[in-house]
Amino acid sequence: MNIDNLKRYATTIEVSPNIRVRAALNRMGLETVGDVAWPEHCSIFTTPFRVAAETGIPLVFFGECPQEAYGGPQGSEEAKIMTARWRSEYGGFLGLRPADCAGFNGITMHDMRDYMMPSAEAVQKVGVEAHFLGQYLGSWDSHENARVAKEAGMVQVLPCSANWWHHENLDGALIAIHDFQMFLKYGYARAAAQLSVDIRAGRMKRDLAMEIVKQRDGLFPDVYMGVTFDEMLQHLGMTKAKVLNALDSFTTWELFEDEAVDGRPILKEEA
Repeated sequence: MNIDNLKRYATTIEVSPNIRVRAALNRMGLETVGDVAWPEHCSIFTTPFRVAAETGIPLVFFGECPQEAYGGPQGSEEAKIMTARWRSEYGGFLGLRPADCAGFNGITMHDMRDYMMPSAEAVQKVGVEAHFLGQYLGSWDSHENARVAKEAGMVQVLPCSANWWHHENLDGALIAIHDFQMFLKYGYARAAAQLSVDIRAGRMKRDLAMEIVKQRDGLFPDVYMGVTFDEMLQHLGMTKAKVLNALDSFTTWELFEDEAVDGRPILKEEA
């Protein structure tokens, strides 16, 4: 619906990758590097460059610089241009290169084209550069962006009870598994990340945020944006037991109590 709404304001190019290949890469990401959304993260930083090179568009804008908005190594928050080094360090590849995927479950190098950068010659011919828009606005305010988007007709809805914002990650159901695994790895997930931004911006008191986090973070994603967990399993071609085994293999067990409550892993500090 939001893509259709965008067409009211600009010529819109929508790239839909091969679903069979995407599902295989989702499985590979989940089982190999602990990130079911690996192909989404990968193509975010490659597809725009490929389309820009093919259509002769020299200037690409991404949204915020993640290190400026959410934190990162000192100095990284000053980046204005998405360089090859930036993609390598912060692009979410987790040590798995697109070329490494050829041969997995019948995936070919041709299949991986959607997940690879265009040639350096193609980029240089058009002069493609990608900049972080937030670095030119003085600050990046997700809530203000959401307000403007809503006024322009964009739909916003809480994707699941484990989230706090109504305006983030509305475009892919598998982010539900990604966020749940984030909690299993690090002891915090999407609600904690969003509330942390709100605390730093003065929109939320820390004590209240902690109470919300204890209620929401780590909830199992039975439904995300109206997509059930069973439908996610169907896309992945995996049983629930196999997905849970993959999640277990990347869980930082020392963070949690031995038993969960209503399917929610309990951090030791909450017990």
